Amino acid sequence: MATTSPAPAPGTAPGRILSLDLIRGIAVMGIFSVNVVGMAMVFEAYFYPPDYGFGGLGDRIMWAANFVIVDGKFRSLFSMLFGASMVLVCERAIAAGTPAWRVHYPRMLVLLAFGYAHYTLLWWGDILVNYALVGMFAFALWRLTPGQLLLAAALVLGHYYAVGLDYGLRTADAWEALSGAGAGPAQRAEWAGIEASMRPSPQALAEAEAAHASIPAHLAASTGGGAWKRPFEWTLFGYGSETLGLMLLGMGLYKSGFLTGARSRRVYLWTAGGLVLAGLAWFGHGAWRVLAADFDRAVFLRWGRVGVEPFAPLMAVGYAALIILAVPQRGAIAERLAAVGRTAFTNYLGSTLIGFVLFFETGFGLFGEVSRGQAWLFVPLVWAAMLLWSKPWLERFRYGPFEWLWRCLSRGRWERLRRAAPAGRGV
Repeated sequence: MATTSPAPAPGTAPGRILSLDLIRGIAVMGIFSVNVVGMAMVFEAYFYPPDYGFGGLGDRIMWAANFVIVDGKFRSLFSMLFGASMVLVCERAIAAGTPAWRVHYPRMLVLLAFGYAHYTLLWWGDILVNYALVGMFAFALWRLTPGQLLLAAALVLGHYYAVGLDYGLRTADAWEALSGAGAGPAQRAEWAGIEASMRPSPQALAEAEAAHASIPAHLAASTGGGAWKRPFEWTLFGYGSETLGLMLLGMGLYKSGFLTGARSRRVYLWTAGGLVLAGLAWFGHGAWRVLAADFDRAVFLRWGRVGVEPFAPLMAVGYAALIILAVPQRGAIAERLAAVGRTAFTNYLGSTLIGFVLFFETGFGLFGEVSRGQAWLFVPLVWAAMLLWSKPWLERFRYGPFEWLWRCLSRGRWERLRRAAPAGRGV
């Protein structure tokens, strides 16, 4: 049975739940801290830093900071909030006398179109196609009880991470056997060939640079030679089940009242203290192991990928508790962050548009010209832009620009964007 949506906290827009907007706003800001690397340099560098644009002290510092604090955690938060928002949208549809599916599926279809345009025109790292496809399936489970949703999330995520951990550890063992002290000349030669094949070739680098010449060039690169189906393959055969588990986790935490700030302060203190501190220690240990091994591929796979990934959702739950505790429910900081959350769709796509200006040849042409550490220097500027524009915009308009367009297209009608002028004031 669906729960009744908690009343919004004082000072929020009508119908909004402040804690959800706060968490979503911080999550979308954190995501850009990692995404900027994928926008600034070749695909492979996103997954294995030494492959490109890496080597200086600043690069190592920024990798370690993102790895310990951001990477995987804020994407998990964002996915959890997507699941929570899905329940909220369905509840409100039913309260208005409309079947939930009639609201949900048009929203997902329009989101799919947005995401595919985002992927083909601007950036390979789009997550909206994944959200739309998984969201279509997750709808079948939204009516489950909080306990059932949390159990389903644990089962889905447990299976996903167990498979990845098994495959990753076996791969790391095989690499070590080929490259370790006991390896013979033939094994070392085989390893050299494997390692060379994983690095971006000069041709791949040239193709990546060519794809960033213009939007038409990117469209050609992202749709030719079977590349058009990658977002669908990544969902079906890649991280789609992880996204499903995170959405279910968000649904369960929303229905239980955890994400709305309805639990006791003691619950949030123990959750934040336990999960965040434990996560920082575990990811910090992973970062130390990777740095100490100078990014040896086998060590990186163990401690920079599969050995730590299962703990990212737990740390994300701890972050949610910490945000609810740390950010006052009213005040200038809360209002700014909540406004970023209310315009998260626009801020997510807008950050890619900023990346387009920075890294495409039709803009500043910085693709492949900056290191990881240098690319990250743009992040605080984008965060500042999100915080500066979102609140003034929402004081004049009911939705963010892309939120409004999504709403109009999914409802099939024109929605009023500008807020009504206060009584007694001219327009």
